[in-house]
Amino acid sequence: MRQTVVGILAHVDAGKTTLAEAMLFDAGTIRTCGRVDRGDSHLDTDLMERDRGITIFSSQAALEHADTAITLVDSPGHVDFSAEAERTLAALDLAVLVVGANDGIQGHTRTLWRLLERHGIPTIIFANKVDLLPDAGSLAEKNALVAALRAKLSEGCLPIEELTGEAAAMTDETALEEFLETGELSDATTRRLFAERHVFPCLFGSALKNEGVAELLDAIAKLAPDRAWPSEFAARVYRVSRGDRGERIAWLKITGGELHARQQVDGVTDGIPWSEKINELRIYTGSRFEPISNASAGGVCAVTGLSHVRPGDALGAEPAPERPTLAPVLTYGVLTGGADIHTVLSALRELAEEDPMLAVSWDEHLQEIRLRLMGAVQLEVVRDLMARRFGLDIDFGPGSILYKETISRPVMGIGHFEPLRHYAEVHLRLDPAPRGSGVTFGSECSEDDLDRNWQRLILTNAQERELVGVLAGAPVTDVRITLVGGRAHLKHTEGGDFRQATYRAMRQALMTARELGDCMLLEPWYAFELELPTDKVGRAMSDLTRMSARFGSPEQMGDEARLTGEVPASELGDYALQLAEYTSGQGRISLEFSGYEPCHDSQHVIEEAGYDPEADLPNTPDSVFCSHGAGYTVKWHEVPEHAHVEVDPSRLRPWRSAAEVMAEAGR
Repeated sequence: MRQTVVGILAHVDAGKTTLAEAMLFDAGTIRTCGRVDRGDSHLDTDLMERDRGITIFSSQAALEHADTAITLVDSPGHVDFSAEAERTLAALDLAVLVVGANDGIQGHTRTLWRLLERHGIPTIIFANKVDLLPDAGSLAEKNALVAALRAKLSEGCLPIEELTGEAAAMTDETALEEFLETGELSDATTRRLFAERHVFPCLFGSALKNEGVAELLDAIAKLAPDRAWPSEFAARVYRVSRGDRGERIAWLKITGGELHARQQVDGVTDGIPWSEKINELRIYTGSRFEPISNASAGGVCAVTGLSHVRPGDALGAEPAPERPTLAPVLTYGVLTGGADIHTVLSALRELAEEDPMLAVSWDEHLQEIRLRLMGAVQLEVVRDLMARRFGLDIDFGPGSILYKETISRPVMGIGHFEPLRHYAEVHLRLDPAPRGSGVTFGSECSEDDLDRNWQRLILTNAQERELVGVLAGAPVTDVRITLVGGRAHLKHTEGGDFRQATYRAMRQALMTARELGDCMLLEPWYAFELELPTDKVGRAMSDLTRMSARFGSPEQMGDEARLTGEVPASELGDYALQLAEYTSGQGRISLEFSGYEPCHDSQHVIEEAGYDPEADLPNTPDSVFCSHGAGYTVKWHEVPEHAHVEVDPSRLRPWRSAAEVMAEAGR
């Protein structure tokens, strides 16, 4: 039996979970359809999901239709949980993008569309709730919907009955030749056009009334891509959760070979290699599961026994994944409510194992726990999770914009740690990296100058904690950190010595860049689309200019106009409410995180932060040297004069990533 993994994605309230229920019912997997408003849907299994009537965590169910084994993955629709939806894409062979016919194409719909495009996932579009349209889904209304989909998503959006016709053929040169010769496209060509994302079949129906659902299942069975998987074991981790007994569960898409219970698997988490044994394999349908003995390539399963994995990790021969597109832009301080701060920090870090985007940290400067969130609803969920799972009643301070820092030119950094009977020196080069690339690590250091095991240790230490910037104490991003030299002592060097030297080298480099004016503050920007009555365009353009936005000329759409552009997240505030007020509810703005760019008012932000990098002792840029049997501190700007190692550029090797160095060390 063919197998395929199908994800259902949508903006909130499009009817995504209701559609999943109808698909399970039609396939005979469940006897009755649950409902979100009754809190008894089979895939929203968490109590918080049922209380709120929204999907928070991805879940899955197995069904069969037309000789095809389908694993259905229901992902969150609310924008606050879009990072969870993006992680789910790693498991999918195809997607069903649900559009509320009565709501049209929302801003979040386009965000999901771009994610599907980036990951190359073939997509079927299901226009739900057509029964709520004025003419209950007349041909004219369906044609208007398809026209909107083609205008806002892709010209390849076509009614499913047109997949063998001229419009589909026009999307591909080879297909057009076939159509001109035969008058229609073959099923094989149609599947190819779908798999290559040339065409996106559109279906219409009402999940609540079970209309159009059977046709959707037929389309999935007919169009599901056939894939040949490699024989060597490989897998992607797309979710980490906790079971009813508190056991850690990793959700995997098998992308090569087979996985067996009790099998030893290898992976790398936060740059650190590990090897562990799988305890149990499970296949879930909602909250119920069945243990299985093995899972083959192309399938998904849940496993217990892996204590290190995080969402996004690669196992076995699976290559490292791309960085996620979506990321939080708000940071919050945690109010512990009298609870022990170490207990709260430990509990939050457990949640961060399941959702790395939380980025839980201790801020020494502010003396508080901080974490990152997508919005107010996710904040409420974290608060509930802390209460229900750990019995901790916490709250949060006001959210603030998450700024980041980077550098504009290459800079060298040196760290030396030599109190009595300890010794380590590390030389690093920090290079600017493309925007959105994060922090990457590698080495050019020759093993003749520094043993590979010491190199491995340095790179592991460099990745252990988030690098803090020196302008506002914000996280550093878009930097490539390269090990170029170092020294150990045969007798006195211990592992922790290189940890100290590595941290000091990175900070010393940043302080040097700051002195040269090569540090830069970054802020999050949103891409926006604003639609409003034509007579309000002047007010909107004035507002956008005041907010330092970039935008083009208004686009006329009858008695409405559309403005598109980018705007700093820090300037938005409650603008959606202001817009609704001055347009009497007729104005709409949709936002999508577009990345980090240079801060438009960096001097003001830096002054407000009041950060003193030299007073941040846990992140000191200074080094420790030894003289006459006693250690003494050398200020960061004097460290190059005292360094013991002189890096010879002619001895450097070609750049190897940290993962490659780790692999070399293991041989």
